Amino acid sequence: MADTNAQRSYRAPCPGCGAPVEFRSAQSTHAVCGFCRSTVVREGDHLARLGKMADVFSDFSPLQLLASGRWAERGFTVVGRLAYRYEGGSWTEWQIAFDDGGTGTLSEDNGAFVFSEPLDAGRDLPDPAHLRVGAQTAIHGATYTVAFNQSVSLAAAEGELSHLPPIGQPFALVELRSASGEVCGLDWGTQPPSASLGREVRLEDLALQGLRSESTRDDKGRHFNCPHCGAPVDVALEQSQSVTCASCNSIIDLSAGLGHELLKAAQDEPVRPLIALGSSGQLQGVHWQVVGFQHRMGQAPGDDEHFGWSEYLLFNRKRGFCFLVDAEDGWSVVKPTTGAPVMTGNGQSASYLGTHYKLQYAYNAETTYVAGEFYWKVERGQKSFHRDFAHGPALLSLEQTQNELTWSSGNRLSADTVAKAFGLAAQKGLFERADASPVSRSVGSNFRTFVIIVVVLVLLSMLESRCSSCDPAVENCSSSYRSSGGSFGGWSSGGGHK
Repeated sequence: MADTNAQRSYRAPCPGCGAPVEFRSAQSTHAVCGFCRSTVVREGDHLARLGKMADVFSDFSPLQLLASGRWAERGFTVVGRLAYRYEGGSWTEWQIAFDDGGTGTLSEDNGAFVFSEPLDAGRDLPDPAHLRVGAQTAIHGATYTVAFNQSVSLAAAEGELSHLPPIGQPFALVELRSASGEVCGLDWGTQPPSASLGREVRLEDLALQGLRSESTRDDKGRHFNCPHCGAPVDVALEQSQSVTCASCNSIIDLSAGLGHELLKAAQDEPVRPLIALGSSGQLQGVHWQVVGFQHRMGQAPGDDEHFGWSEYLLFNRKRGFCFLVDAEDGWSVVKPTTGAPVMTGNGQSASYLGTHYKLQYAYNAETTYVAGEFYWKVERGQKSFHRDFAHGPALLSLEQTQNELTWSSGNRLSADTVAKAFGLAAQKGLFERADASPVSRSVGSNFRTFVIIVVVLVLLSMLESRCSSCDPAVENCSSSYRSSGGSFGGWSSGGGHK
């Protein structure tokens, strides 16, 4: 029977098992029975069964159905969940029912969260094939950059839903990002195609109640034996699309789901990270855990010298993911941006949220070693093109592949800050990079100049002898320096649409 309260709730028995199925939003057209997993469609005062929905993979997210909060002075309830997959990864969208009858979406976005509402594009959406990654388009007079254009599919769903694409059936999804930090999604999984507009939010700013406790996560189906050596492998994060075996260092592809693991690459020369996987630390007031590590090599176009750097994937339940970057010229902590900075035509500068950045480096990159878990499908040999920009200690970077363009921003960190954050202050010397001052500022300028010259000569001598035997695939053998802020984001390093 229908209810006349503000949320217009409607309840009817599931046609599959008879359990009550409730609709809290008048705009919800589908639901998944929480008892028998039947997918049902609302037809007037009746429910019709369409089939059975696959289970939604349990994860570390604090969100769950019936959690409530406030956004833009409007109360809301989490009523449904959609899990999507594509070639490079997966993401989750939580369906929102506002107390005033409206709908919205709280979705994962490159390790963060974006709150979106339906948008009337004001015109028919163009053919997705005409929206080339990196190109610009306009909606309601606002300029957007095409950041993502791929074929995706629905993997699973639960709760009540405002729309429900056929499970497993591919459809086009395009993501546009603006210089003001907005993200516009164009979805061909609905008929007619639909649009939404949102921006990044922090979960702690949504006054959320009814969140899931950390102890309630279900680990069912998260263990398997390595297809290469047979050793047990544990998968901790629901978002993980790749994981490495701790015994043989093989990279295992999880994009097809547990039970369909494929050996991607055997890594014979493991790189030893300074910060161990599983370590916890506090950076910029946030508690992070190290869940992944990768080493990458770069080469500027037309230059035969290579340089290397490392990236640590950090995770926090409410903040999502970020990257701690260890490069020749220092450390930095960075996150993919929600919006798209504006780059000048010659690529020599870029602007974002009122800050102007100058180009530091442009180069091609390749992943050479990975360890741990990653929320995108990572493998050795993945390639991308980068541009690194800087404004003092602030960093901005562009990473581009054929189907995705990702901007990331962050700040430089001192070696002392990183070492102390992870309880490794006693090993601070191992964290020092080229950004550290070679001598104290109190030393006289003449003596300082002399010492610097001596140090440079010694380093050059060491580099010359060292590079005759080192392996550039696992360590940096070049005297070239690169920015510490540009090796992140994108399909090949920390990206993935959502």
